[in-house]
Amino acid sequence: MPHAYQKKPTACLVLADGTVFMGQGFGATGVTVAELCFNTAMTGYQEIMTDPSYAGQIVTFTFPHVGNVGVTPEDDETADPVADGMVVRWTPTDPSNWRAVGQLSDWLSARGRIAIGGVDTRRLTRAIRAQGAPHAALAHDPDGNFDIEALVAKARGFAGLVGMDLAKSVTCAQSYRWDETRWAWPDGFGRQTEPRHKVVAIDYGAKRNILRCLASAGCDVTVMPATATAEEILAHSPDGIFLSNGPGDPAATGEYAVPMIQDVMQKTELPIFGICLGHQILALALGAKTVKMNHGHHGANHPVKDKETGKVEITSMNHGFAVDSQSLPDGVMETHVSLFDGSNCGIRMTDRPVFSVQYHPEASPGPQDSFYLFERFSASMQARSA
Repeated sequence: MPHAYQKKPTACLVLADGTVFMGQGFGATGVTVAELCFNTAMTGYQEIMTDPSYAGQIVTFTFPHVGNVGVTPEDDETADPVADGMVVRWTPTDPSNWRAVGQLSDWLSARGRIAIGGVDTRRLTRAIRAQGAPHAALAHDPDGNFDIEALVAKARGFAGLVGMDLAKSVTCAQSYRWDETRWAWPDGFGRQTEPRHKVVAIDYGAKRNILRCLASAGCDVTVMPATATAEEILAHSPDGIFLSNGPGDPAATGEYAVPMIQDVMQKTELPIFGICLGHQILALALGAKTVKMNHGHHGANHPVKDKETGKVEITSMNHGFAVDSQSLPDGVMETHVSLFDGSNCGIRMTDRPVFSVQYHPEASPGPQDSFYLFERFSASMQARSA
């Protein structure tokens, strides 16, 4: 029986520079256009596809065995996939895992997401590293009929993520409470029945596991939309404010998020904790700047150094923008840096319990080296109430 790459192509990935990758399509049919990135994580493809931070992006998985453990609702980070498409080395095999309730191909098809297998992902990853995250069109047609010129034009016509506010497209429509805690053997997810702190989490594209980590750290969590005002947030009388992860250009989302944060900080001295997009928006609110990265950081094996303790953490990351550490104002210090490229990975104010990190301490997927940050946030609220 021929391998996937020997069969007639039923999908193609076309980059804006005209480069074409042919392969086997699975999931939904049709065409999608987005920015193309790569993720080096060896696990967690379902969590990655449902991470709202990937809105506007097609994800290339460098690990070849994607789909081998199937899918389960427990691993969804939001209700449906948010990443626009998937690129893998091999088309998925039948799943082999006791938690699986379905196949990746069927899951993608039911949720309208296109995928392509049989692609030389090593070559593609090198291209992304060399030229930066390209704009791309991904097409799946079971009959193998593709208009390459039209697909190149679609890729070139993609507006890109710079200047794009995507948080409004993935945020919650209305406020809600969250009390589910992290998964633990053998009982699965638990419930926070004795919270110590009231936290308002601003949803710029929040992952469920981040909310679970907050609950596990003793927080009674109220999730509010990205456009919530300072008055609406403070009406809940929170002990702390959390700024979530999310997609798009932080400067664009900052048009409405930055004034809210500045207003909250003028009226209170509440502890504030931000992750990923929340980190970038907090930095903007404090007077720093953000920049678009060449190809971003996407993976679950990124070493980050804590400059204050010297400790090195292996972290999970997903971001295409970064805080410019050279733009940090007086009173704001850099706390963490990437050991891959020296880019900023954390800040804190020197005189207030306000801090944030670029990476994902909820580790979904990834290592759990950084859960202490949720405990630090909880401790800062405890200290303020003492």
